[in-house]
Amino acid sequence: MIQFDETDYKKWELFRKSKRKSLLTREFEMVCQLHALYSVPKHDYYKPCTCNPKTIIRLIADLNRIFDNGFVKD
Repeated sequence: MIQFDETDYKKWELFRKSKRKSLLTREFEMVCQLHALYSVPKHDYYKPCTCNPKTIIRLIADLNRIFDNGFVKD
């Protein structure tokens, strides 16, 4: 089971509380960074084209599943 570390968990928790319908640039970059760190299989940092939101929506859904697993306690 994949889990965030506590710092990334808290970042994602704040992100999920947002009520906005679009991403800020820093949020888009955070999604890309976290997905590269936690996805299976791991992959290099990748910023999908913003012309089609399907990819970033999928990345967010993947990260939400990881969030649901909690975080690794030190």
